[in-house]
Amino acid sequence: MKTIGLIGGLSWESTQEYYRIINQSIRDKLGAPHSAKCILYSVDFAEFDKLSHDEEWDVIAEKLTDIAKTLEKAGAEGILICTNTMHTVADSVSENINIPLVHIVDAVAEDIKQKNIKKVGLLGTKFTMEQEFYSGRLKEKHEIDVIIPSDEERDVVHNVIYKELVSGIIKEESRQKYLKIIDNLVENGAEGIILGCTEIPLLIKQEHCSTVIFDTSKIHAESAVEFVLKDSKL
Repeated sequence: MKTIGLIGGLSWESTQEYYRIINQSIRDKLGAPHSAKCILYSVDFAEFDKLSHDEEWDVIAEKLTDIAKTLEKAGAEGILICTNTMHTVADSVSENINIPLVHIVDAVAEDIKQKNIKKVGLLGTKFTMEQEFYSGRLKEKHEIDVIIPSDEERDVVHNVIYKELVSGIIKEESRQKYLKIIDNLVENGAEGIILGCTEIPLLIKQEHCSTVIFDTSKIHAESAVEFVLKDSKL
């Protein structure tokens, strides 16, 4: 089994889900008492929260690259950035390390294609919804069209993430707002919905809506399991 390096704390509320999913999946695939070989580097989210809202992406890239290099030196054979938004700088990080980076967008795209879906709605931070690193990669590399909520709806999605979900606050009122936004995306042609922030699955689960949803934290964590077990003799 390979050792996976996790860059977490962005936020820890979703990082603990990564850790749980990865270890449960390893146990399910290999049997008890197997668990994952992983190294977790958990950051202070407040630092990266400020940097992202100040649009200091070069600084973020440098910091995450340094962390990835630290994990590599510690024995990691692959890297996961346990968040969607920070994949803004994923290519920069990947270019400066000697081990693979398991990209969240590529993992999600494979799941979408398996379901023969061609157009998806995207929920996430405003950075994820509005920048090209996510929708552009889905379109250019995977031929998947992306639609996003209106300006006002994007504000709602973003604020719920940063003012509630990253602190583990779950409100039914916010869930209903999200479900209305999802309904609007479906009316505009979305065949499925990407929960493109790893905190959103804390609020929205498949049981809450009839439209297929793509839980990016679960998909990404499971892709890490595929990576660590590839060519394994266990």
